[in-house]
Amino acid sequence: MDILDQIAAKRMKESTTDFSVGDTVRVDIKVIEGDRERVQAFQGIVLQRRGSGLSETFTVRKVTQGVGVERIFPLHSPNVSAIRVLRKGKVRRAKLFYLRELKGKAARIAEKTEKTEKSEKTEKTEKVEE
Repeated sequence: MDILDQIAAKRMKESTTDFSVGDTVRVDIKVIEGDRERVQAFQGIVLQRRGSGLSETFTVRKVTQGVGVERIFPLHSPNVSAIRVLRKGKVRRAKLFYLRELKGKAARIAEKTEKTEKSEKTEKTEKVEE
């Protein structure tokens, strides 16, 4: 192993939250103000994930009072205390930069639904056969 790889392996987090582009996430950030340290939440839609290893980052966008705010977070930063997935988004792109131009209801992303083992059609056909 290269020396840089060893240093990067030490600094990487053991486990990270599994999330993807289009998900609505809440990122908890450690903020230091003078002597005090507090946790501040930033909630929005993940626009992109880029990089790999220690330098992997993700961009989160939220709209507050009609003003769009984007923030880039390093995935393995010690200042990012937690990443919670609130909603899984159904998207077909790796980068969602087109959301910057959209406003209101047009900027919504459909929620991804979990597939069940038996769909409604198979349940209906089983009832008919009985």
